[in-house]
Amino acid sequence: MMLTGRMRARAARWVLERQGPDVLPVTLHRRRLYILPTRRGLAFTALLLPMLLAGLNYANSLALFLTFLGGAWGLVVMHQCHRNLLGATIASAGAPPHFARAAGTLVVTLANSGPRPRLAVGCALPGEAGSAADLPAGESRQLHIALPPRRRGVHVLGRVRVYTTQPFGLFRAWTWLHAAIDEVVYPDPSGRLPPPAGEEPGSARAPGDAGHEPDEWSGLRPFREGDSPRHVDWKAYAREAPLLVKEYRPLSGPNRMFDPRQLRIADLEQRLSQLARWIVDAEARGERYGLILGALLVPQGRGTEHRHRCLSALAAYTQP
Repeated sequence: MMLTGRMRARAARWVLERQGPDVLPVTLHRRRLYILPTRRGLAFTALLLPMLLAGLNYANSLALFLTFLGGAWGLVVMHQCHRNLLGATIASAGAPPHFARAAGTLVVTLANSGPRPRLAVGCALPGEAGSAADLPAGESRQLHIALPPRRRGVHVLGRVRVYTTQPFGLFRAWTWLHAAIDEVVYPDPSGRLPPPAGEEPGSARAPGDAGHEPDEWSGLRPFREGDSPRHVDWKAYAREAPLLVKEYRPLSGPNRMFDPRQLRIADLEQRLSQLARWIVDAEARGERYGLILGALLVPQGRGTEHRHRCLSALAAYTQP
C-alpha cells in the first residue's frame, strides 16, 4: 500500500513537471492526454488471446477473422476515446464559499467548440467520485463535484482529473488540471450570545418579536446557507413555494462593529463562530456592520459582497 502511494506521488510530480501549472482556459492537446485500458478493456483483450491461439492451432480461418476483427474494433474504440477529450476546453473552475460542517461544491465548466458531440466527459478530485456530462457540439456544460465537509480556513484544491471512458468503456483517457483553486470555508455560524453591549435597545432581537415595534418589511429572497430558520416564510413553503427568507430593514437600525475581543470565550473557533452568527443575522436584518480582526479593519457596510468579505476574513484568520 505504501509502495502504491509512493508510485502515485512520483507519477503526480512527473505530470506536474511535464505539464506545468495551468492558467484557465485550457484546451486539451495530445501532449497532455493519457490513455490506458480499463478492466473491461483488459477482459476484452484476454478474450481475444485464446481466440487467436485457437485459430492458429486449428488453422480456423473464421476464428482468426473474428480475432482480427475484434482487435481492429478495439483500436478504433481506443482512437475514439482519445478523440473524445482531444480539443475540449476547460473554461473555468472554482469552489463557491460555504460554511464549515457543510459539503462544498467544485464547479468546472467544460466547453466543446468542435463539430461533434463529446460523450460522458467527467471531472473528479484524486480518490473521489466525479461527475460527468455530455458536451453537445458548440456548447458548454457545468459539472458540480461534491467536496467533503472541511474545517474553517482557505483550502487549496491541488489538481483535478478530467476523464472519459466513452465509447464502450474499454479505455480511459484523462488529463490533469493543475490550477490553484481556493475553497473558502466560513466558520460555522453558531452561538446564541446577543450582540455586544452598547447597541441600541432591541438591536439583538429578531424581527417581529413580541413587545417591540416591528422592523420595516422589505421583501423576500431565496434561502441562503446560514440563514436563521426564524426568518423563513414557512407559510409560503407550506404552499409548495420555494424556501424563502423574510428581509427586514430596521427603521432606525444601529451601526454595528464586531470584534472578537468583545467575547469572553477561550476557544478561538467558538469565538469566530459567534462572530459569523452575528454577521449573518445583521445582514439578514439589513443593518450596517463592520469587523475588527487584529490588524484588519473592515469598514461598516452591508450587502452580499460585504458579507463575503467579513466571513472570508474570519475564514482566513489565524491567532497571532
